[in-house]
Amino acid sequence: MPVLLLNASYEPLRLISWQRAICLQLAERADLVEEVAEKSLHTSGGTQFPFPAVVRLREMVVVPFRRGSAPITRRGLAHRDQGECQKAGCDKRGATMDHLLPRSRGGKHEWHNVVLMCAAHNNAKGARTLEEIGWTLKKTPIAPQSGGLYLDRSQILPQWRPWLGRYDEDLQRQAS
Repeated sequence: MPVLLLNASYEPLRLISWQRAICLQLAERADLVEEVAEKSLHTSGGTQFPFPAVVRLREMVVVPFRRGSAPITRRGLAHRDQGECQKAGCDKRGATMDHLLPRSRGGKHEWHNVVLMCAAHNNAKGARTLEEIGWTLKKTPIAPQSGGLYLDRSQILPQWRPWLGRYDEDLQRQAS
């Protein structure tokens, strides 16, 4: 079960494992903010720890990419494109990154120029543009505003909602 990690300013940073959350607490680098009420952790010595849902770092961490959009990663791209090939009419899993304007033709490695495609469509497209081969996309690629925090609505624990702020609003807006 993932744990929401907050910066010292209570800004959501990322999801971490519950094991990492416990280690941060034991090293006195993080404090427990929210716990999962029906769960607890027991040591062989009989000590009982509350199961973490949200932990906050004691010292502020500077996040360098917050000014613009998040850097392009496979995980971020899979989240934005919901893991699907973006060619209209294809229902296969998107396994490769494709540059809409190929890099060999001056295309940039930017969110607006990169989509997920299945291997078959990526190979068929090659170094051509969508217009040249008459293809369309399921949706226009956009840069995510999450700054690197990728969440699915099904992933969100109730204990996280007070701490997510605009991320939760973005998810609700995407769902409608």
